[in-house]
Amino acid sequence: MRADAARNLEAVLTTGAAMLARDPATSISAIAAEAGVDRRTVYRRFASREDLLTAIYDSRLTAVEEVVRAARLTESAVPVALHRYAEGIIEVNRTWPVELTRMRTEPSIQDRRARLTAEVDAFLRRATDEEFLRADVPDGWASRLLIQLLHLASREDLPAPRAADLLVSTFLDGVGVR
Repeated sequence: MRADAARNLEAVLTTGAAMLARDPATSISAIAAEAGVDRRTVYRRFASREDLLTAIYDSRLTAVEEVVRAARLTESAVPVALHRYAEGIIEVNRTWPVELTRMRTEPSIQDRRARLTAEVDAFLRRATDEEFLRADVPDGWASRLLIQLLHLASREDLPAPRAADLLVSTFLDGVGVR
């Protein structure tokens, strides 16, 4: 793909993600205009709104896969891996703020999501085994809490590294003084 075509595609996808997160009824024409490309450019690449949404979900998942790889969840010390993961996911959430409920049911991406979820769950079990997380909480509690903290941190008006610092200290230490 030519460099200008790649830039246009990236602009359409990230603009589409942001606009559709704000208004799911946003038209492809509006996305094209905001992205600075002709709507025919979008229609040449995506035959339908569904195709565009699938490409946005795919791009988000690709970004998450890269974050999980870069975090080195199995090799790095738990706090370091958690920080890398949190900072990366905060950036992904900010760049790709798409409706996740649909992503969970889209057949073409369910397997990828399941693999990512399994990797993070294995990391959280490791964090528990290494006594960074409490073992006396209900199954899935740490995972659900991490997801909620990631959503919260992604919406904070803080640079991603600072938001990740706050998330990691909250997640590993709690909010109370011991």
